[in-house]
Amino acid sequence: ALFGRVLQRADCLRHCLERRLGAAPSAHRVSHAIRRDFEQREPYNYLQVAFFQLKKLDQAVSAAHTFFVANPQHLQMREDIEKYRRMSGVKSDNFQDLEAMPHWEAYEAGVQHYNEDEYLQAVARLEESLTEALSALEDCRALCEGPWEDEDKKDMQPGLYEAIAAHYTQVLKCRQQCVLEIATKPGGISATEDFIPSHLDLLQFAYSQVGNQALAAECAASYLLFYPMDEPMLEKMKQYHAELGEDTAVTARESIQHYVQRSLMEKKLIYYAVEHLGGTFNDPDLWTPDDLIPENLKETHRENQEKQKQETLDVEEREKRGPLLFEGIAVTMDSQQMNGTQRVVFDRVLTESECKDLLRLTKAAVEAGDGYRARRSPHTPHERFEGLTILKAMQLAQNGNVDWRDAKLLLQASEKTRKIIESYFTPGKKLYFSFTHLVCRTAVDEEQEGRMDLSHPVHADNCLLDPEGQECWREPPAYVYRDYSGILYLNDDFQGGGLFFTGMDTVTITAEVHPKCGRLVAFSSGKENPHGVWAVSRGRRCAIALWYTHSQEHAEQERVKAEELMERNDVEQDRPDGEESQGADHCSSSSSKAPVPNSRDRPMSWGHKPGSDRTRHPKMLRVRDEF
Repeated sequence: ALFGRVLQRADCLRHCLERRLGAAPSAHRVSHAIRRDFEQREPYNYLQVAFFQLKKLDQAVSAAHTFFVANPQHLQMREDIEKYRRMSGVKSDNFQDLEAMPHWEAYEAGVQHYNEDEYLQAVARLEESLTEALSALEDCRALCEGPWEDEDKKDMQPGLYEAIAAHYTQVLKCRQQCVLEIATKPGGISATEDFIPSHLDLLQFAYSQVGNQALAAECAASYLLFYPMDEPMLEKMKQYHAELGEDTAVTARESIQHYVQRSLMEKKLIYYAVEHLGGTFNDPDLWTPDDLIPENLKETHRENQEKQKQETLDVEEREKRGPLLFEGIAVTMDSQQMNGTQRVVFDRVLTESECKDLLRLTKAAVEAGDGYRARRSPHTPHERFEGLTILKAMQLAQNGNVDWRDAKLLLQASEKTRKIIESYFTPGKKLYFSFTHLVCRTAVDEEQEGRMDLSHPVHADNCLLDPEGQECWREPPAYVYRDYSGILYLNDDFQGGGLFFTGMDTVTITAEVHPKCGRLVAFSSGKENPHGVWAVSRGRRCAIALWYTHSQEHAEQERVKAEELMERNDVEQDRPDGEESQGADHCSSSSSKAPVPNSRDRPMSWGHKPGSDRTRHPKMLRVRDEF
């Protein structure tokens, strides 16, 4: 009886496909490459060019926008979109997503209403989103019943039952992954966690705010199907029962009951197959009950995770890596996690207090910086740029414009980064500063609408990028002597401004780093690390930009002078009261000010380890290699 039904269904599907797609058995079976291109909306990239050549500008804009929504990291399309916006005849309505997902449009609108306390509108859009999401889930699940797609044919069992089990397990795994597909926004890298349960959580609160306690209780009961031990929701249920009356029956939605029961049944079958027949399963849900997973499979899963972590470490870089010289610093991401080579992110290099002190110092750059004085950035007209060099900071302190402690902290913090990077990347091989720059980029509020450019275009730090030729020419005017680069962030209270790495094509994003106080990103300066900075769309982003070199003759000239000024000030501060200065050049406008405690009186967060005393920079000077 079972196989009779299977044969009937197969015959029904075959006739259905013949009527819709033709008799050829391969007409509906496309390759993985073609499916991937359509998932990434690649055809729209070609369509926008074709429509543009045909002078159908409105359709070209729609095609370009549709592609860009799913590929926001595509820098060439970003530039094309900006060009379209400047063209006469292009209307804002032309920028429409031709592949828009109804549930995502409704979800984003619902969340916006929810955040603005517009709960009546939020309820309507979130209900629409939940309905559309469940419908999209069914469409995705139906597509899972396709042909067997195991490319490794030798692993396919020849027996009838083994073959059926393997194919059916593949279908079940595909169905389970559908929730990730509907929960991933076009252009997004990862899915929204708990996409279906989050709808119910938002709805129960929104319904309670508009006075519909019955539907609020229904949504709460539905949410508890996913997380039956969630204490805040259990408390809500008690409250709803009290308001509605203890005799009032409150049940979960039928559609959600069906969703959860079916998903649990499929998970149970998949875990049984993995346990007894082999294979793996990446469970897409956070709410899967722990007791559903076989105990012996839990241990195997943990072991596989640890083994995978070990295998993914970049062994060669790990062997070359030196010790961290300061207590408390953590490596947040290494080269492997950043999909490249010679890249690393350190956290807790500075404390919050030290970041605030350095931010105070940046205010001096607005009035007495090194030539920018908050003018428009040299890289984009949409931002203002402020810069302060090490020497300028010391001169401002000498003139009494800034606190000596803040200027000294800039010198010490940058020296700390040099020691960290030297030890991590090139232990035993001396690194010198090439240039140090305290910089702030501020968004010009009135010029952010429709902005599509970058705060700093993609480039490499010691060579000239040639994306078309897939080459980077290490020749002037590039700063060919630079070996390593670093950025020490001071704040995160702005929008945009993150660092990103690309491939040699300058288009494919390989890694991103989000700024925050005390975070240091460091990388080699060559063609292996093309990088750029996303636009600062709101607020002010401040960081210390750092470049290092192995070449002693290219050591930073201004740093030597800045150190001399700092040492003179330390001598002045340590001299007993009444003792006159030796040498007229010590007389400055700051000498009449009250003494400022030197760094020994000011606790630092560095926790410097023994055996790593500061090394003086060479006094071989050269013309400053400015930013």
